[in-house]
Amino acid sequence: MIEALLFSADAPLSLNRLSELAGCSVMEARLAIADLNARYMVAKLSFRIEEIARGYQMMTLPRFQPWVSKLMAQRAQTRLSPAALETLSIIAYKQPIIRADIEAIRGVAVGEVLNRLREMGLVRIVGRAEVVGRPLLYGTTKKFLDVFGLADLEDLPPLEALNLRRRKPAGDGGAADEPSAAPGPERLAASA
Repeated sequence: MIEALLFSADAPLSLNRLSELAGCSVMEARLAIADLNARYMVAKLSFRIEEIARGYQMMTLPRFQPWVSKLMAQRAQTRLSPAALETLSIIAYKQPIIRADIEAIRGVAVGEVLNRLREMGLVRIVGRAEVVGRPLLYGTTKKFLDVFGLADLEDLPPLEALNLRRRKPAGDGGAADEPSAAPGPERLAASA
């Protein structure tokens, strides 16, 4: 039953949800996952049940990545632009964050990018700031965790490990990027 549920799910399922759907205890669901993974390993199958985004999901083993990548390339239309990746990175590390703060970090308007990220289900409105005008606060979603293979936000790499860059202001000799002296609300490179 657990295997059928995980195979059919398009998103990770928590142990609580699995046990509820299968009509078993959380411990029985956990043991079933361990048993299934042991069988998959003995049979040398191409997948395992992995814990991701505070739930469990069937995942292809990394050694099959070259072939899976070919399939995923067909889904290129859902890729994020560098501007969207940068905005998403800022939200992930600084959430909850208001639009004005994102724009101050990026140096450009982010309205359309925010709308696209919300349409894709990667970003959501998490509340309102307790400042004049009560602007909307943005944060990432469970889908964000799933798409980027994170169990929770603590799995994000530390800012120090990222390639942080600061853009030269226009009129300062061009738009070339130069390395930042210290991590912080600097511009996050699209390659991060």
